[in-house]
Amino acid sequence: MKRKEKRGIRKKRYVLPLLGITLLIVLRLMLPFMVKNYVNGVLAELPGYHGHVADIDISLLRGAYVIHGLYLNKVDAGSEVPFLDLEKTDISIEWKALFNGKVVSEIVMTRPRFIYVFEDHQNDSAADPDIADWTKALTDLVPIAINNLSITDGKAAFVQLNADPNIDLHLNKIELRATNLRNVVRTEEELPSQIRATAVSIGQGRFNLEGKMDLVRQVPDMDVSFSLEEASATALNDFTRHYAGIDFVGGRLNVFGEMAIANDYLTGYIKPLLQDLKLVDPEQDRFLNILWEGFVGFFKFIVKNKGNNTVATKVPLKGDVSQVESEVWPTIWNLFKNGWIKAFRGVVDNDIDYKDAKEGARDGE
Repeated sequence: MKRKEKRGIRKKRYVLPLLGITLLIVLRLMLPFMVKNYVNGVLAELPGYHGHVADIDISLLRGAYVIHGLYLNKVDAGSEVPFLDLEKTDISIEWKALFNGKVVSEIVMTRPRFIYVFEDHQNDSAADPDIADWTKALTDLVPIAINNLSITDGKAAFVQLNADPNIDLHLNKIELRATNLRNVVRTEEELPSQIRATAVSIGQGRFNLEGKMDLVRQVPDMDVSFSLEEASATALNDFTRHYAGIDFVGGRLNVFGEMAIANDYLTGYIKPLLQDLKLVDPEQDRFLNILWEGFVGFFKFIVKNKGNNTVATKVPLKGDVSQVESEVWPTIWNLFKNGWIKAFRGVVDNDIDYKDAKEGARDGE
């Protein structure tokens, strides 16, 4: 009897670990399907939108899961262009943050596409705010706070399909890196998060953005600068023809700007520069086109800087973020200032910072 009891105990010693190992293997095999069902469930419950993911990969060693083929679009969209199309999204625990006592995540997006089709979103302003908040679905996919975000080879576009021809304003080859979003690494700086981005615009312009932010606010505080350099003006013809009835036959577009936000108050500027500008109005007949060319020539003579052949101005911006105002007379004065007094330089001026926004917020209280 004792020998049988010992054999039974020995069997249990082996059976229980084997059952445990088998159970873990089954759970590991089932985990991708469970996570995929969870993600698709989150997307299915988002009011006003529908979405789906193609596949999920799990990496337990990295504490990560990878979402393949996530798309999101409005239920009532007239087009079949996905609002969001994320080819690959890697969501993982940021192990370095554990040494700072924080459990946060890092997201790496590969070839994401954000396409805003004008007709699909025309009624967003009158929509239920819960329906309009599509960002909630993305944050729900991440079980812990996002600290670092990277985008590789991204695209963002504004598309208007009812224009003839269609309007497509876009940024391609977006490379973005945002760090310390949850203020894991604490410093004395008021804006703890860093952001840098580059892209190629319509007309093959070079886009750059860099600055600092504090995202732990409903309206993030920030101090950023941006530039768009050497974009072909003729690439804007679909847009300018539709809204202004004019064409560029030559010229290069440059835009520089700075923006600071503190306590919901914004201050900054946008400085557009058009170099070697040539305009025509293809809608006019021969006689009217002669008048148009005369008007354009006179306008360029009045405002164009003769030294560098540029038409430029500087548009000041200020006010509450919900009611930002541009200053008309300074904008007009800057147009003539560039033409006759001192040409604006094709650089970021570095005359706006976070302190300016804080002072503006205090003055507005």
